[in-house]
Amino acid sequence: MAERSVLVTGGTTGIGYYTSLRIARQYPSYQVILASRTDSQLSAATINKTLGQNNSSFMQLDLGSLKNVRAFADEWKAKKLPPIEFLFLNAGVQFAGDVSYSVDGFEETFAINHLGHALLFSLLYPYLADDARILVTSSGTHDPEQKTLIPDAKYNTAEELAHPKAKTAKNPRQRYSSSKLVNVLWSYALNRRLRIVNEKYAKNLTVADFDPGLMPGTKLARDAPLPIRVLFRYVMPHMIPLLRMVLYSNIHSPEESGSSLVAVATDPIYRNESGVYYEGTKKIPSSKDSYNESKQEDLWNWTIKTLAKNEDEKKRFELI
Repeated sequence: MAERSVLVTGGTTGIGYYTSLRIARQYPSYQVILASRTDSQLSAATINKTLGQNNSSFMQLDLGSLKNVRAFADEWKAKKLPPIEFLFLNAGVQFAGDVSYSVDGFEETFAINHLGHALLFSLLYPYLADDARILVTSSGTHDPEQKTLIPDAKYNTAEELAHPKAKTAKNPRQRYSSSKLVNVLWSYALNRRLRIVNEKYAKNLTVADFDPGLMPGTKLARDAPLPIRVLFRYVMPHMIPLLRMVLYSNIHSPEESGSSLVAVATDPIYRNESGVYYEGTKKIPSSKDSYNESKQEDLWNWTIKTLAKNEDEKKRFELI
């Protein structure tokens, strides 16, 4: 039987795939779960074949449906998997065009990049190992000072992002950058609570944010116009050294970023650092807005209120 579990959302493609591959190799006695909407490329089976192991498997997860997230958590419980040591909240989407909504009625970028992950964490919290490490994949686009060519992230209230007004609904790239700011706000709010949990129950739970950089070749631009999709998916991966010279240095292949993500999760140099933000393996400050505790608490409280089915569940989701 496996010693521990590892869960990687978005684990079948891009950085998620290379994260899963690397951690399965590094921990052959752990059960590595690749969670995505589909596994059309048989990614889990490919990892097993590549490594000559049998410790990777696929579980279906649609973060855009809260009902599906709850079903995933029920399946996890039923499987009686070992405690989760590494939880990679990695999946992310960016939509083009006018605003779209999830089946639950929330703006879809916000729903998938934040709400689905927040519910997943809350439901799987009882199955975390006492020394579990949570990694949240954010993005440098959350920080206006990084000048990423993406419209500046904006956070006024969680409700505004969940149900955007006409003005913000017209800017899909800003919806993405704002969702990445939300990732950081949420993880900082979570970190405050984990410190209390750790002290009260003698645990060592940690959470950190990770910026993988721009990664040409992934499916992030899947909803962009065809010429941009072709450029991003098939042309730019062969131009990474040039792009670093012309644009900025934080541009990597999915394999490079997957390696960095596993490093900040597992390497003793980083393992006990919590409430921090990494650009690759370099710890850097996140955006000014991300440190605003009133925004962190607005997001945390709105999220718990929205996701909890009843008062008992709300108390459990609060953690403290």
